[in-house]
Amino acid sequence: MAGLTVVIITLNEKDNILRCLGSVKELASEIVVVDSGSSDGTAEICKDHGCRVFTHKFEGYGAQKQFGIEMASNDWILSIDADEMVSDTLRDEIRDLLKSDRLSGSGYRIPFVMQYMGRLLRHSAMGKEYHLRLFDRRKARFTHPAVHEGVEAEGPVGKLKGIVIHYSYRDISHHLDKINIYTSHAAEENIRNNKRFLKSWVPVKFPVTFFIYYILRRGFLDGYPGFMWSLLASFYVSLKIAKTIEKTP
Repeated sequence: MAGLTVVIITLNEKDNILRCLGSVKELASEIVVVDSGSSDGTAEICKDHGCRVFTHKFEGYGAQKQFGIEMASNDWILSIDADEMVSDTLRDEIRDLLKSDRLSGSGYRIPFVMQYMGRLLRHSAMGKEYHLRLFDRRKARFTHPAVHEGVEAEGPVGKLKGIVIHYSYRDISHHLDKINIYTSHAAEENIRNNKRFLKSWVPVKFPVTFFIYYILRRGFLDGYPGFMWSLLASFYVSLKIAKTIEKTP
């Protein structure tokens, strides 16, 4: 059976971490947690559940995850965030691959679905968006943008069917708090990359993005949670542009 290291980065995740750990404990031959200074007992909870915990100054999401990968004992990595959980179907799918030694190529893309306001968003939000999270570290590594880091792989990449469920927002206030943080990071990244926007993009981008999420991607089928996610996601896009304009020298 192939060995698998699950890598998780944390900062004050006591409300999420047990759900996350419980979903991967049957898969992992080890769990590596990279904590950037939690004050709520997250690191202690992880240690109590047998994780290898490293305290590491936060230098960006991609850099933090890559550090965890380099601390792993196995070459095959499952990278998962503290506010995510592996579904039962995905757990069984990965376990079968591990038992039969059929892991191949550089890695596997996994579909993600968001849990939002008490409902799985099957159409809006991620809508089964695929992310490369199960991979061979010898052939793949994380990119280092300010937000929305990803994995770049050399060689063929497969797809799995089971989902990761993302519990990204506790409530609307938490969603707005994260929008404020992430749009600031994204604006700083835009400035570093010399991206420029016209002010007219701010009012135009919002309705266009809302139409894409709510109508074209059928977010309306997710009911009221689908509407709220589409609304705030569209606000995120316009706010990111507005902050970039504000910060442009």
